[in-house]
Amino acid sequence: MKPITFVTGNANKLKEVKEILSDGDHPIEIISQNLDVPEVQGTTEEVAIAKCKRASELVGGPCITEDTALAFKALNGLPGPYIKYFLKELGHEGLNTLLIGFPTKEAEAICTFAYSAGPGTEPMIFEGRTAGTIVPARGPPQFGWDPCFEPLGTGLTYAEMPSEQKNKLSHRYRALDKLRKFLQTLPEDA
Repeated sequence: MKPITFVTGNANKLKEVKEILSDGDHPIEIISQNLDVPEVQGTTEEVAIAKCKRASELVGGPCITEDTALAFKALNGLPGPYIKYFLKELGHEGLNTLLIGFPTKEAEAICTFAYSAGPGTEPMIFEGRTAGTIVPARGPPQFGWDPCFEPLGTGLTYAEMPSEQKNKLSHRYRALDKLRKFLQTLPEDA
């Protein structure tokens, strides 16, 4: 299979995607391009589809894009796909502050990968979800909201986990596993 172009400017996402997709019997080679692709407002799926359509036009061929959401149960799914902006303005402590007074700190990490076979094709969506809770930040603050998200039953935040552990249970892994299975069904010359 030819390498797939992952349109991202996030070095941490690129590293995780390469680690996850290079694992196993049929590794998938990823190349990346950092393109300015506007993000529309809408549901996670609407954002992913619009972003992937535009990315495939800019790349001029097959590509994948990724969108991540963090849905707080107490806030009926917010901040959702806007977590990047909430985190930028509020920081890890502020994300915790949003939940003061609510009876639950439950959250769901959601990753949506979109694949386009090229310009003019309808992107396909691959979603992964991991249930967890919002906790005071623990671990290195190097990758988004990882320090304040603790997957259920782990006792560790994403930031505290070795990458091998995170890459076997994360929302990103779950979405990429579905994407990998799909890509392996494509003809060899795709």
